Amino acid sequence: MRKTMLLLWCAMLAASCAHAEISVVPRPASVQTCKGEFVFSGDTAVQADPALDAAARVVAQLLESSAARSGVDPIQSISIERVKAPDLGAEGYILDISPGKVRIRAQEAAGAFYAAQTLRQLAAQSRAIPCGTIRDMPRFKWRGLMIDVARHFQPKEEIFKIIDAMALFKLNVLHMHLVDDQGWRLEIVAFPQLTQIGSKREASGKFDLCMSPAGDAHQGYYTRDDMRAIISYAAERFITVVPEIELPGHATAAIASVKGLSCLNKRFKVSNCWGVHQDIFCAGEDKVFEFLEKVLSEVAELFPGPYIHIGGDEAPKDRWKACPKCQKRIKDQGLKDEHELQSWFISRIEKYVNALGKQIIGWDEILEGGLPPRAAVMSWRGMQGGTDAAMQGHAVVMSPTSHCYLDYRQSAQSEPNAIGPVTTLEKTYSFEPVPEGLTAEAAKHIMGVQGNLWTEHIATPEHLQYMAFPRALAIAEVAWSSKTARDWAGFSRRLPAALALLKTMGVNYREPREGELAK
Repeated sequence: MRKTMLLLWCAMLAASCAHAEISVVPRPASVQTCKGEFVFSGDTAVQADPALDAAARVVAQLLESSAARSGVDPIQSISIERVKAPDLGAEGYILDISPGKVRIRAQEAAGAFYAAQTLRQLAAQSRAIPCGTIRDMPRFKWRGLMIDVARHFQPKEEIFKIIDAMALFKLNVLHMHLVDDQGWRLEIVAFPQLTQIGSKREASGKFDLCMSPAGDAHQGYYTRDDMRAIISYAAERFITVVPEIELPGHATAAIASVKGLSCLNKRFKVSNCWGVHQDIFCAGEDKVFEFLEKVLSEVAELFPGPYIHIGGDEAPKDRWKACPKCQKRIKDQGLKDEHELQSWFISRIEKYVNALGKQIIGWDEILEGGLPPRAAVMSWRGMQGGTDAAMQGHAVVMSPTSHCYLDYRQSAQSEPNAIGPVTTLEKTYSFEPVPEGLTAEAAKHIMGVQGNLWTEHIATPEHLQYMAFPRALAIAEVAWSSKTARDWAGFSRRLPAALALLKTMGVNYREPREGELAK
């Protein structure tokens, strides 16, 4: 009887419901609030479809942190249900809130999990949340954050903290830049010297080929068990970890560790300077492909996601031009020049990766000389590379330096050590991933957005978090919310609640200064 009366009362309130804004990042697709409140209590019952247990865990943790309140109706409950609703897709959800019940509905586990994160954000602001209905789904399927752990290694526990923050704001791809000239950070069983040698670099104060002094000696790497733990932790939060194994450039750490991979017959050291290095993998040496295939086979076995990032950027051709083996390869393969040699190199790697059941994604330089048949492109040198790839029918992630490089300065005023021009929070938020003039058919190939955080100048977890947040929240809203739903003034109003929640999680962030947010 009491339950029937409650349902009738809620039906009467429905007439007074109205569209409203709530302090949630990213902004939901549709929000209606009604009169009345749901008050969290430690006595709240949770009923969940077993297939949606990830959402149930979030809700259970939320309730554990809620102080029990006397006088709460004992029939109060939260239900998590799996429903058929094709328009929600795999990540969408409906969140119905009434005085005595919260009802989460989703087609798939990811959608229920994101509904629970929305509920978590609301509960962090007040234990009494307004009644109403939230209907939500993402604009893009790739909502990414790249962490460069090659230049400065980040311990496993710090990666967990980043993953927690990503999940809260519905980011779903963690791209780990694992290898570069300055370090190899992943254990490879076939080549133990990659971490025995390649994970360590000496101290240096040189400026040669550097953007800044390299500073102190540095070392660190992830064992296979470490990486399995990161992958598992991320998967429980519906985040896919994408590994990056750079080729053919940015290869000094590998060349220093394993003999016979370069065009020059000399010994190399792991680089202690930043910048673009002339020595890259030798395209004319068969041993290079034997090495890369063994590495990539282990990477494919370890990482369950569909993509392996192969870099492909900033690969100078000077060594190839002077290398007899590379020139012979060009002649034997009927190639025109070194750019086509790089395309051949990438295409050969793509065929092998495809045979492992994976696809490659690379920086937009892989367009040079011809794009491999199934390759996806991450467009960083502006939007043109991504536009060209999409027009050719290839999947694209937009991450241009102009808006998405989170290692760039956040202000012209005093800031921690950083690189590049100023990229403010507002500028990042203003990014539109689908270029004007792109056909509707080509626009379907824009699969998402990514913020990139390179760490040449970022040595500590605290500094990394400071550079990532709150701009990663802007990336999250750009990637999740519809173009018409985005609003800088509204984001500015919702941001303080999101930052307060980050603070409770122990995540460092840059506090917006006076005048930086909309009034």
